[in-house]
Amino acid sequence: MSAPTDVRPEKSVSEPQLPDSELVVARTWHPLRWVISAVVLVLLAQFIHGLVVNPGWDWPTFAQYFTAKSVLAALWMTIKLTLWGTILGFGLGVFLALGRLSKNPVLQVIAWTYIWAFRSIPLIVQLLFWFNITYLYQTLSLGIPFGPEFFTFQVSGVIGGFTAAVIGLALHQAAYSAEIIRSGIISVDHGQIEAAHSLGIPRSRQFFKIVLPQAMRAILPNAANEVIGLFKGTSIVSTMAIAELFYQVQVIFGRNGRVVPLLMVATIWYIILTTLLSIGQYYVERHYARGSARALPLTPVQKARKKFEEIRDARLDIPRGATR
Repeated sequence: MSAPTDVRPEKSVSEPQLPDSELVVARTWHPLRWVISAVVLVLLAQFIHGLVVNPGWDWPTFAQYFTAKSVLAALWMTIKLTLWGTILGFGLGVFLALGRLSKNPVLQVIAWTYIWAFRSIPLIVQLLFWFNITYLYQTLSLGIPFGPEFFTFQVSGVIGGFTAAVIGLALHQAAYSAEIIRSGIISVDHGQIEAAHSLGIPRSRQFFKIVLPQAMRAILPNAANEVIGLFKGTSIVSTMAIAELFYQVQVIFGRNGRVVPLLMVATIWYIILTTLLSIGQYYVERHYARGSARALPLTPVQKARKKFEEIRDARLDIPRGATR
């Protein structure tokens, strides 16, 4: 038998390698995207055209009342209701969340019952209940339970319309914020807490340095949604005749009959303040995102500055006398 011949492939002549900057990348065409974009732009143009030419919007009346003194005062009332409802609601929500996470069964039952009750009752019912609390209790007293009273005061002189609205909003918000905070805390890997405990780190430092920064990444998006929802939900207190933004707008168009432009006044103010809250949410989330990624994403301002610098550098690289 003859020995197998040694067959070796011929060496192919290697083609010269082009640098990456000279490689041509073929573009992928998506005609459906362009069709959808064109349809959306046409609809948007029609909507804007209707806003401009339709006399029913009554933009002169809108401009007259947009910065009216009564509207700005009502806007400030809405902001105050939102601030107090957020501060007290999330403050109480922290204690409720800790009660749910506590090993004490009594605290667990109390916290769970509170959350169950206040999530079951509609907000408007809670507000009307606190607004009419004087029908149940004309006076309140401070002292020893089932014992002597040290101080007594009239409920009607303490709990007015604004106070009743704040109490109702805060107690309602606390039930939802407690669950948001609890979910953020339990989202942190328990192994990190065990490692910190084995190193002898105090519990308070474990919470503020290890648990809280990581929990805030899960808490913030939902908490911001709750604050925005509370801001818009303050319009419900109009049923209590409190001069917040929506109530004041109702009063004005009830007198002059200009419903649409006055509703647009309230709508634009809600959009403006919601946008400001969203911007604040973005930067707070970005602050707590440190450590979760090697580099933080650029802010819109930084992106615009980087794009401007790229355009400027590209113009400077053009040789003199070349056609631009």
